[in-house]
Amino acid sequence: MQWLAKLLLFSVLCLPLSAFALFEQCKDLFPAQQIPSTAQAGRDLCFDDFAIYYSPIDKKPIYAVERLNGEQLQAPHPRRTNQFYEEARLPFQERALLADYRGSGYDRGHNVPAGDMTHERGMAQSFSLANMMPQARQNNQGIWSKRVEEPTRMYIKRAQADVYVFTGSVGQAGSIGKGKVTIPTHIYKLVYDPTKKTAWGYWVENTDETQMSPPISYAELVQKTGIDFHLPIDIGDRNPKEPSTPNSPNAQPKKLPTDSKQFVGGWYPIFFDQYSPEKVAALISNIKAGKVASVQIQYDRNLELAQQLAQEIQTQGLMQATLSQSSPPDSPTVSYERNRVTAIVRSK
Repeated sequence: MQWLAKLLLFSVLCLPLSAFALFEQCKDLFPAQQIPSTAQAGRDLCFDDFAIYYSPIDKKPIYAVERLNGEQLQAPHPRRTNQFYEEARLPFQERALLADYRGSGYDRGHNVPAGDMTHERGMAQSFSLANMMPQARQNNQGIWSKRVEEPTRMYIKRAQADVYVFTGSVGQAGSIGKGKVTIPTHIYKLVYDPTKKTAWGYWVENTDETQMSPPISYAELVQKTGIDFHLPIDIGDRNPKEPSTPNSPNAQPKKLPTDSKQFVGGWYPIFFDQYSPEKVAALISNIKAGKVASVQIQYDRNLELAQQLAQEIQTQGLMQATLSQSSPPDSPTVSYERNRVTAIVRSK
């Protein structure tokens, strides 16, 4: 029977990642818990307040989803952290890196806006590079922020119940950095109000010169993105005999390499501007309680503090913490705590 158990284990490990992209830990963020269909291969990443279907090839989200309501958005918001960092759950070769954006001329454009976050952990998580796309600077700070994100929030504040928002980007206009993060040609946002059974999309060219155009229909957005979001809204008759294309929502999912391991589980950052016995004790307690799967220590200049934290975690928590140097790019508009150390904790 031992050989049979090994055979079954081998079979599971050889299944393509796309078969596991089910968002098991955060299905409640999707309308009626229905996961969109797309031909693009990706990894599912669950966060506290949003979820991302991430492309390890383009190193940016294929789509991100939020479930929002007026009560949330009218509540007090936490302070914006502006602390971008690399997604520790992804294999290194699939991550976008801070260095990729440095000197690129493109903003790290949020898919899930920091302005939608109402909890400190959600705010911190929204600055993961897995939530970013290379976005034209004036586009990000102007038309997208003022004519797309803010009107969407205004609508949700007046809505009667939960509203679902999908955000993503498509197209290939080159890449940035050694990691070759894809620059999208277009950015989109889909707003779905189940109470009114209505949905509409914003479709914006990823340039500084782009002009705002009227919202588009759900059917048109599905056609442009190649993603079927499975909303209970008629998108017209489809010809079942029509062959699938890479841009068709009926196309079969591509397979990721079978030697890639899926990284799942909730995660959260712990910021250390100096050594904190209370924060360390709380983390060690969670490790000993079996609630922590792994810890990565990210630092910029404060290697001494990073090593001290890693040593304590190893000796007290009996867990090996990995060290990773992440230097945020210089910015004329954003200041960083260069001596800050961040513990990226992945929970079981």
